[in-house]
Amino acid sequence: MTQPPLLNLLTERETAAGITVDRLREQIATLTDQLTAAETELTELAITRKTLLSLIGHADPTSPADATVASPAYQQILAVFHGGTAPMRAKDICHTLGTGTTAKDTENLRAKLKRLVARQILTEPEAGLFTLASPSPSA
Repeated sequence: MTQPPLLNLLTERETAAGITVDRLREQIATLTDQLTAAETELTELAITRKTLLSLIGHADPTSPADATVASPAYQQILAVFHGGTAPMRAKDICHTLGTGTTAKDTENLRAKLKRLVARQILTEPEAGLFTLASPSPSA
C-alpha cells in the first residue's frame, strides 16, 4: 500500500529535521569542548600570572586575584554594575547583557552574582537585588 503524498512529505521533513538536530548536537559538543579548553587555559594563565608576580614580589593591581572573576563572563557582569548606579536584579542584568531571560538563564546568572557576593565584590542589600560592594578602607 502506498502512503499518501502528504505523509511522504512529512516523512522527508522529519528525516531532514533529525539530520539537522544531530549535526547541531555535534557542533554544540565540539563548541562545548572548545569553550572548556579555553576557560581552562584562561584560568591557568591567570594562576601563572599571579604566581609569577608573587615570586618577583609584585602585585598586579589591574588584574583580579581570583581567576574566576578574571573570566570574561564575570568581567561582563561587573561592567554592567560599573556602568550603572542602581541595584539590579538578575533578570535586568540578563536583559542588559543580551542573554536569555528564561528561568535557566536567570538562575545561572544569579549563581554567578552570589559567587561575587561571597567574594565581597557585590552585595545583596535585599533578596535578589545586587549592587557593587563599597571599596574597603584599605583599598
